Parts: sequence; structure tokens; C-alpha cells
Amino acid sequence: MDGISQIAVPILGIVAAAAVTFYAVSFSEIREKSFRDLDDSEYEENNGGFKPSPSSRERRARRKATKNTNS
Repeated sequence: MDGISQIAVPILGIVAAAAVTFYAVSFSEIREKSFRDLDDSEYEENNGGFKPSPSSRERRARRKATKNTNS
């Protein structure tokens, strides 16, 4: 019985370490996939694209145009 336990304990330890590694990697991949899905849903909510704020030139041109229409 002593010989069997000397072989079984290390094998069980290796199997346990493999199971923990498998679950850790699986949860990591699930988390990354959920973040990708979140990014994709935000992309779709914004009509398929990112709309940046206007540049300083665009803001100046818009101010100048509204100023000219008010004068």
C-alpha cells in the first residue's frame, strides 16, 4: 500500500495543478471574450463608428460662421 501512495500522491498533485490551470485559463478567456463583446456592442450603439469631438479648427470655423450669421 505504501508503494501505491508514493505514486498516487504526486499524480494526484499533477492532475490537481492541471485542473486549476485549465480553469484559470478558461475564466481568463471568458473574461477577455466578454470585454470584446462589450466593445463590439458599444461600437454598434454608436452607429458603427467612433465619432470624435471636433478639432480646434472645426470649432473655430463653426464659431466664425455663427458669428458671421449674427452680424
